[in-house]
Amino acid sequence: MPVNFWFDFASTYSYPTVMRIERLAAERGVNLVWRPFLLGPVFNAQGWNDSPFNIYPAKGRYMWRDLERVCLAEGIPFRRPSQFPRNGLLAARIACCHAEAPWLPDFVRAIFCANFQEDLDISEVAVVGKCLAAVGQSTEIILAQSQSAEAKAKLRAQSEEALTRGIFGAIFHDRR
Repeated sequence: MPVNFWFDFASTYSYPTVMRIERLAAERGVNLVWRPFLLGPVFNAQGWNDSPFNIYPAKGRYMWRDLERVCLAEGIPFRRPSQFPRNGLLAARIACCHAEAPWLPDFVRAIFCANFQEDLDISEVAVVGKCLAAVGQSTEIILAQSQSAEAKAKLRAQSEEALTRGIFGAIFHDRR
């Protein structure tokens, strides 16, 4: 039975998970289904207009220190983004539309590295394009596809499914 891996590109805890999950799943013979979604609607449904790590400063301080510890323990490079959270909408549309593509895990990792290692703004088309090019994809074609009504609807539906499933944050995984 496959494991659905729900993640948001702005999510701090998604970062170290994304960097390890494919290897761990393969070691255990688990089929992984990448499920990008947007946390914004989930947070809005809970009455929040921002990340709980920004709304509750003590929680935020703890999270940043915890993330540093997790990354250090796993040997994952980490640089706290100068802006948090960053808008992962474009990357999420691409990931949602190309969920079955063999290059998707590498693209997802490239976006997370841009945000949490290089402190680049992942909402910028040039940054996303650089990540697509790094995994050997046609930047122009995929970026154009990401602006289509179909791409927008697909991500919206996936984010709504996350709400329906009771997902309250990222990361989240299930076997449904």
